[in-house]
Amino acid sequence: MSDVRVVEPHNTTVADAIGKVGAFEELLRKYGVKADWSGSNAQLKGTGVKGSIAVDATNVTVLVQLGMLARAAGIDGSKLEGSIRKRLRAAFGTDA
Repeated sequence: MSDVRVVEPHNTTVADAIGKVGAFEELLRKYGVKADWSGSNAQLKGTGVKGSIAVDATNVTVLVQLGMLARAAGIDGSKLEGSIRKRLRAAFGTDA
């Protein structure tokens, strides 16, 4: 498995940060990946993909593990990382 890990800092409450991650979740759903939330953590599951989202007082951490199916479908880990980072920055208003 290939791992993609993105940590995005935030200056809001945990509850607000979870709400802002909603736009990112919509993108995941477009690709058949479901987020199952329990408190401030979510497990990600989809065909050829698994991972997690963790929200704490200062950061949102997204970990995506690409399985053989995802890699065979041509998903590029570095492009995926850039896309996740861009969407999280947009959600938190930290666009560079």
